[in-house]
Amino acid sequence: MKSLKGIGVALVTPFTNENTIDVEALQQIVAYQINEGVDYLVVLGTTGEPATLDKVEKELVKKTIITANDGKLPLILGIGGNNTKSVIEELNNTDLSAFEAVLSVSPYYNKPTQEGIFAHFEAVANASPKPIILYNVPGRTASNLSPATVAKLAQVENIVAIKEAAGDIVQAMEMIRLTPEDFLVISGDDMITLPMILAGGAGVISVIGEGFPKAFSTMVHLGLEGRNTEAYAIHNSLAPCINYIFEEGNPAGIKSVFKARGMSTGEVRLPLLPASQSLEDKISRFVADFNV
Repeated sequence: MKSLKGIGVALVTPFTNENTIDVEALQQIVAYQINEGVDYLVVLGTTGEPATLDKVEKELVKKTIITANDGKLPLILGIGGNNTKSVIEELNNTDLSAFEAVLSVSPYYNKPTQEGIFAHFEAVANASPKPIILYNVPGRTASNLSPATVAKLAQVENIVAIKEAAGDIVQAMEMIRLTPEDFLVISGDDMITLPMILAGGAGVISVIGEGFPKAFSTMVHLGLEGRNTEAYAIHNSLAPCINYIFEEGNPAGIKSVFKARGMSTGEVRLPLLPASQSLEDKISRFVADFNV
């Protein structure tokens, strides 16, 4: 899918100081991504805190983003879980007409075998009316989607890509080597996005990219063009803030970037906590000084 090449951003769900969804801030954040050059938007991914949104709130988030985007960028929707039957039911009962594809996380907590993960995604792909992007994030799921299993899943007709967020460049390179050319290996780790692209990856679904969309988009596209010296200059300029935004967990860090930009509060929902004052101060200084 050509629409998934380049940079996607995993949108936050901004909250008011009363911890309700801040629709106006979300509209502003979507417009910021469009105007600053990202290629597509990911709705209700991990960064959007779907685990602590109820069904009504999720519908509000989707409706707000669809309306604010107004067809300008492709949209990807996060639908995943550790109950295969429930994931399929959600796919069947969700209006996916506004979305290009579905991002589906590898089953968590249950710790299935590689055969179990394959069977889960095969069933999900066969039931989905939209293409499936696998999402491997073992730091959250407690199980890793191996390159060999990804290679098998790449042969399933409705599975078109993987967001690879293990943070392991060797594993990512093996996935790129083992999968067909038209299967997209997308970085899910901001710090190794550029080396993954230079190794043959298709781009990134980014967290830092929504806080610095113009700079990170430029870096990604320079990498895709093979202009690695120019791309690494941008990577190196952003690297300190990439570390900052994950220092106390996601999305507290990236929400501090938006707070520093005056675009939203830094509020998150329990059991997450907002960034500490010391981290917020570091991020605020970085945002003020960044000029790439």
